[in-house]
Amino acid sequence: MGLFKKNPFGHNLLLKKWLIRILAVLTHQRYKRFNKLEIEGSDIIRNLEGNNVLFVSNHQTYFADVVAMFHVFNASLSGRENSIKNVGYIWQPKLNMYYVAAAETMGKSLLTKVLAYAGSISVQRTWRAEGKDVNRQVKMSDISNIGTALDDGWVITFPQGTTTPWKPLRKGTAHIIKKYKPVVVPVVIDGFRRSFDKKGLRVKKKGILQSMVIKEPLEIDYDNESTESIIEKLEYAIEQHPSFLKVISEKDLLAYEEENKERKWRKTNNS
Repeated sequence: MGLFKKNPFGHNLLLKKWLIRILAVLTHQRYKRFNKLEIEGSDIIRNLEGNNVLFVSNHQTYFADVVAMFHVFNASLSGRENSIKNVGYIWQPKLNMYYVAAAETMGKSLLTKVLAYAGSISVQRTWRAEGKDVNRQVKMSDISNIGTALDDGWVITFPQGTTTPWKPLRKGTAHIIKKYKPVVVPVVIDGFRRSFDKKGLRVKKKGILQSMVIKEPLEIDYDNESTESIIEKLEYAIEQHPSFLKVISEKDLLAYEEENKERKWRKTNNS
């Protein structure tokens, strides 16, 4: 790799490689020792093309979800079978892997700026800003940047735009799918909400079973399928369609409610 080689966003690839290596070493035990991450679908990762792949996932923390995906995807590409054993797989990471994140989140601290350099496509949220509801137009440059990232490699997105479960998916994801026609790979995660704080930076509880299921790419008629149809297909694929609420236990629902109350209490007392 050339010393000064850059990706389409102007990021130095050698610097990015070392950032990913360091972050992977620092975070590996969060999924391997403090908690256990069970994985399904490594073979699907290995069979994907090198670019124009969109991973669509439910969302449980700001950062722990996507960091886990960087681990799992790179481990799978290196030949690991549903395992992240031995972090040596990160020595040659996939450098054209990106994730969509809120711009206001990625610019808040030195740590988030480092995480952003490792692969963030920072976008302006149209519905939320600084803890308040807003109504803004989509920035076309954000859409173009996602298209650029897809042309270069893989993109991870969390179409609910929030870590709160069962929220509706944003239609912008369907528009991106119709516009750029990527291979769409659903990912379903669980256990991250219980094992990490909301930001996904602090281990909140140890001994939690985490899971990541990578599903087969969706069949989508890019030209003829409506955005509503694509959104519904995504909701079922990442198990966030309202119908799934009917099979969630009362205990789990109460746990979600208690967690949300605790977050609101902390926010009120910290303001």
